[in-house]
Amino acid sequence: MNKLVVLLVSLLAISISGCASNDKYVQWETEAPDQFPKLTAIGYAPLATQPAKEQSHKVLMAMQASKIAAYRELAEQVYGQQIDAHSQMSDWMLNNETVSANVSGMIKGAKVVKSYPAGDMYVTELELDFAQVWDLYQQQNRPRRVKEVTYF
Repeated sequence: MNKLVVLLVSLLAISISGCASNDKYVQWETEAPDQFPKLTAIGYAPLATQPAKEQSHKVLMAMQASKIAAYRELAEQVYGQQIDAHSQMSDWMLNNETVSANVSGMIKGAKVVKSYPAGDMYVTELELDFAQVWDLYQQQNRPRRVKEVTYF
């Protein structure tokens, strides 16, 4: 009798699970955060070591280098920094040690706040307002409404 009850319960469970429908469409609505942070970053580049003959070209190269350095700092703040370290020992003495850092990401919506020479360096200050990043994301990934629902 117990085997018959177990068999009936098993068949009932299989038939009920077969009636459950997983073929449905769920629409999600995005919700904006209450606050958006503003990040700032500063990049520096030396004027004297730029590989150009004329001073005006050195200034232009330093401007671009300081801007790239500031963008890197923003990427570090947004995405973090990956650190790889390797150590090699022999006879309980450290023979070789290397450390490398890597940053990868895309920054959209940052604006240059200031760009100016400071002594023998060129400085660029950037700002990233996450309210603008949210707006850019919403423009690229527009929410869609359901036109028709088909059940299978």
